[in-house]
Amino acid sequence: MTKILVIDDSQELLDDIIETLGIEDYEAQGATSGQEGIRLAHEIRPDLIVCDIMMPGMDGYEVLRSLRSDPSTAVIPFIFLTALTSRSDRRQGMSLGADDFVTKPFAVDELLSSIETQIRKRKELNDLAEEHLAELRNTIVTALPHELYTPLNTIIGFADMLQLEADTIKPDQIISWSQLIRDAADRLLRLNENFLYYARLRLALTAPDSAESFGKSYVEFPDLVVSEAVRSQVARANRLNDLQIDLADVSRIKCSSENFNKVIAELISNALKFSETGQIIKVSSRIEDNKYLLQVHDGGRGMEGNIAERIGLYRQFDRSLYEQQGMGMGLAIVQSIMQLCDGRLSIETHPGEGFTVCLTFEILAD
Repeated sequence: MTKILVIDDSQELLDDIIETLGIEDYEAQGATSGQEGIRLAHEIRPDLIVCDIMMPGMDGYEVLRSLRSDPSTAVIPFIFLTALTSRSDRRQGMSLGADDFVTKPFAVDELLSSIETQIRKRKELNDLAEEHLAELRNTIVTALPHELYTPLNTIIGFADMLQLEADTIKPDQIISWSQLIRDAADRLLRLNENFLYYARLRLALTAPDSAESFGKSYVEFPDLVVSEAVRSQVARANRLNDLQIDLADVSRIKCSSENFNKVIAELISNALKFSETGQIIKVSSRIEDNKYLLQVHDGGRGMEGNIAERIGLYRQFDRSLYEQQGMGMGLAIVQSIMQLCDGRLSIETHPGEGFTVCLTFEILAD
């Protein structure tokens, strides 16, 4: 049964609301003060809270501020009952995290409709979170062992062969097997480095002081940085003939140099991964409304769906259809970097039309 906590200093109104909610099969409890309401919220963990604003002692704003500051009560849907109707009053409540307002005097149906709407929205969010969690579990089970064991098996297998055939193996075979071992070790190293990098980013997003670990908060002459980094990475993949670069000149953008280089490396890595030799990789930039827009496009297979909403650690897109390396960590890192530098990430992709990532950075004064 859905539990609802009602907070109102009017005992008569409180009793009426609790009785009405009981008739509608809600389990309702009441509090006549803000302090009592906060205590009950922690004690019974309601599914929704209805609270008056104008109360003696602790008003509704203070109640909401207190509940939102505590992780255990921060996401409980919260509806204000109020005789205050000004836009500034509503703006204050919304800024604190209120989900809805019901204006006094109110009709019973109005209050019930608001409660039903907020409970439905919370259920939809919970269902979506559970769906994402199930997807995460499935991907960890299938992708993580593959990403760890494949290179490890390569290293162990060829190391054993080098030992067992040490007396007869030819020098060119030693070179070949050693390169396979090195490639597998590099794959493991990159996986480890990306895990650590992602952890640093998430820490920086929750603890702003730690963002200083990425160095200066700006990049000078990003077009030169992009050109050098992209050409170097594409050359190592022997695909310079597929590369097109068209970059705008700009002096300084908001993003640390370390993070900006990481963004470029991950986007070009994805472009190489999701396209074949002979398919175009285009890197371009432009200035628009005092913003620096960097775009990376590949002419690969593309995919369906809203990719931006599906970005996350351990999520590799269309892995069931295509076998490929990676944990889907690259875009999760790029997304976190853009959040950290107050930028924006957008993605466009369609089957057979490639994959385009657009990043928007703030241009800084010289």
